Amino acid sequence: MSTTQSERLRELLEPLVSSQGLDLEEIAVDAVGRKRVLRVVVDSDTGADLDRIADVSRALSAKLDETDVMGSAEYTLEVGTPGAERLLTEHRHYVRATGRLVRFQLAEGGELVARIIVADEEGLDLEVPGVKGRKPTARRLAFDDITRARVQVEFGRKDDASDKNDKKEEEA
Repeated sequence: MSTTQSERLRELLEPLVSSQGLDLEEIAVDAVGRKRVLRVVVDSDTGADLDRIADVSRALSAKLDETDVMGSAEYTLEVGTPGAERLLTEHRHYVRATGRLVRFQLAEGGELVARIIVADEEGLDLEVPGVKGRKPTARRLAFDDITRARVQVEFGRKDDASDKNDKKEEEA
């Protein structure tokens, strides 16, 4: 997708996405065979359920139909949220990943896997899991020390939100 088309799409679609209470995270136009696919990724601090995705999809589709920004060739609009292993590129992404396990590529070289405890303007307070039965340790990481960060998928985490909700229900 050309920069000009990308800029035009962002200018056109971002106000609509924002009016739905969502952030426009990514726009991509990909060729799939003879057709094109316009992928729009949205998110918010509270997430985006299927109803919100459907509402924003309808609004974007109507707006795109009013303009020629996609040209005359056929295309398919896909609206979704970032994947489970999302790349963290903006401050708001780190805030939204609080409590999640993240793999960091460090500017000094090497990598670190740790859980984000707090994200502030300067960096992150992390909990680094203990190895071989050792207790987790705390670490501070400045944003300047991070070259890349990606959320990790966790299966069977003992203290996840669903377990906390189960415990609350048992106590009630």
